[in-house]
Amino acid sequence: MKDQIIEILEDLKPGVDFSKEEHLIDDHILESMMMIQLVASLNDEFDVEITPRDIVPENFQSVQAIYDLVERLLEDE
Repeated sequence: MKDQIIEILEDLKPGVDFSKEEHLIDDHILESMMMIQLVASLNDEFDVEITPRDIVPENFQSVQAIYDLVERLLEDE
C-alpha cells in the first residue's frame, strides 16, 4: 500500500523522493490544491472516506502518516 501512496504522490508532484521525505506539510511539498487531489485519489484508490476531521497536518506529514491514516480508515469499515 505504501508503494501505491508514493505513486499517487509522484503523479501529483513529480521530482520529490516521497519515500524519504518526512515533512510534507512543513516543507510546503503538499499544499492546499494538492491536498484536495491527494484526498480524492486516496478515497478512490483505497475505497475509504477521508473526512474533513481527518485532514490535519499530522495525518499527511509523511508517507508513513498517510499510510497509517488509510490503514486506520480501512480497519474502521
